[in-house]
Amino acid sequence: MSDALARLDAVDWSALRHAYGAAEDVPGMLRDLYRPEQAAGAADDLLTHVHHQGGGVYSSAPAALPYVIAAIADPAVAADVRGELLYLVGALAGAGNTAEPRFVTSGWSAAWDLAVPDLLPLLDDPVAVNRTAVADALAEAHRRADEVIAALRARWDVEPDPQTRLQLIDSVGSLTAHAGEQRSTSLDWLRHLMDAADPSVRLVAVQALRRALPGQDDTAYARTVSEVLSGSEPTTWRPGGGAAEATVVWALGLLGADREGRADATRRLLGHRDPSVRAGALQAAAQALSARRSAVAELLPSVARALSDPDPGNRLFAARVLGMCGHASLPWADALAAMVTNDEGEGEGEADLPARSHALWALSRLGDVRCVAPLARRLGGARTGFAYHASHADGWWTYELSLGEVAGGLGAHAGVLLPPVRARLAAASTLDERRGLCQLLESWGAAAAPAIPDLLGLLDTDAAVWALDALAAIGPAAAEAVPRERLRALLGNPPAGQPFAPRCLALAYGRLTGDRRPALDLLLPQLGELYGRESAALLLGELGQAGAPYAGRLRELLPLCKGGWLPLRVGEALWRITGRADEVVPVLVRAIAPFAERGGAYPAVVETVKLLADMGADAAPAEPALRAFLDADERPVRHGTWRSVPEDDALCGAARAALLAISAPGGAT
Repeated sequence: MSDALARLDAVDWSALRHAYGAAEDVPGMLRDLYRPEQAAGAADDLLTHVHHQGGGVYSSAPAALPYVIAAIADPAVAADVRGELLYLVGALAGAGNTAEPRFVTSGWSAAWDLAVPDLLPLLDDPVAVNRTAVADALAEAHRRADEVIAALRARWDVEPDPQTRLQLIDSVGSLTAHAGEQRSTSLDWLRHLMDAADPSVRLVAVQALRRALPGQDDTAYARTVSEVLSGSEPTTWRPGGGAAEATVVWALGLLGADREGRADATRRLLGHRDPSVRAGALQAAAQALSARRSAVAELLPSVARALSDPDPGNRLFAARVLGMCGHASLPWADALAAMVTNDEGEGEGEADLPARSHALWALSRLGDVRCVAPLARRLGGARTGFAYHASHADGWWTYELSLGEVAGGLGAHAGVLLPPVRARLAAASTLDERRGLCQLLESWGAAAAPAIPDLLGLLDTDAAVWALDALAAIGPAAAEAVPRERLRALLGNPPAGQPFAPRCLALAYGRLTGDRRPALDLLLPQLGELYGRESAALLLGELGQAGAPYAGRLRELLPLCKGGWLPLRVGEALWRITGRADEVVPVLVRAIAPFAERGGAYPAVVETVKLLADMGADAAPAEPALRAFLDADERPVRHGTWRSVPEDDALCGAARAALLAISAPGGAT
């Protein structure tokens, strides 16, 4: 240990930094690596202090690196501690290669280059998991790629551990992109491995070639992936890689931009004999559908066939994908309706409750009346099968759909749905139930008028905010039924523990009664604040011409509107107050145009496009962005979520309406 820590105190650690300040405590962490009882904690402290959460490399990292590698090489240090330190080294090297240069300390690159030769002998570590970690870290040795590739391939020839062998292949691929003399032979070696006997080796070879030749497709990739996934057992695809479905998603992702190859492989795997493989193919199909409009024709018919999959989880997932795709799923409406014909789970209908729930949602997305009666039975039963709150997670986990998602668009059928909803609201025992049911009634607007007495009864409860929102959405019938004095008392005594309540109640009170003074008194001071300006601008927009005294303040805000909801709220308010689009449209176009180019549009973009439709011909400067939204094959919204296609559908609908309004005779406002 004394040799390993030589000259440790000669470093001016106080002049160096880590995530929590001066690095004076780093020497103590390094010494503790050699104290068995403190070693694990010291390794963890080094990770959290010297690396922290990544995104850069602190100035303490180059000084600490030689001592960390010395500890990794010392067999007296516990194997798990050495593994943790290897993770630290790899994380630092990765950050050094990927972070913005201004966040990487100037001495890091040279320190890493000097450390690489000391890491190479550790490819022979007696612990397989540590050999894997060494190979992974060495993949970041870009400036010594040729030397490291030679060492990795030499280790491959004698490596017995399957996981380590796969990492050696992957690391060679990463380094080949930076290699000189080793480049050609490495590419040949990786291509040869695509025809190896081991299925997992073949797949990782494709991944390695993807890393070595980024952005370059090869038909051999699709051939290899398809042969492996169709002609071998799932357990052989990725040893230690977890569930087969995750491996399928990963393997299909290896096909990169080869859309035809990926679609063909996905279709074939949707018919695989193993249900977990079919599940993975369904996830891959959902990802493709969320990203590209053309994937509907390529994949949706094959997904629809999974409505009759023997596995209930796959039937559920297929129904959810069809629901996600909305009206594109119309050809399979009868199959979806057949799943909910008997919502008691008996007879010929779908036996699995969650799968039936997803089929109901799909039918409601289609506007198919056959979802109404089964949904009414659900609402009148002990268990609805739906959550009272919406989830907004990315990815493809099949969380419970919310009642609002399923029934929110069914206001035209309120006559059938209101009786069980009202009964459920009367019996609700939790705030979640009351809030969810009030939000459903709010989405139905005037059609929910028969529920006014039920909503009035909630104004003295913890659900007052949502009850008043629903009453405001119902409109004049509710305004006549609600005593003004009772509402003013509610404004003065909002529910406890709900800091948002005063703002929400004041806005809803104004919409219901026409008296905007409480909301103005509460929100107008926020117009000049960093937070809360959106709500203040929304209120002024609702005032219309009566908001003229505040037009000047809105004009001052307009140049500050760069993104988020602020351009929409301020622009709409100013336009509704003044009727002038010329000063607002340029700001709105600037807010949406980047999303027409790079994608990633979110709900504020959709609402902005809807506002442009209201402006008619005056919104003509937005026409190029609107057409770009419609002409794209890649959906210009966020990908990888159940909301991707519905958000894209909403964006396209709004863009079409705006273009129609722009071209309509006399469309100027």
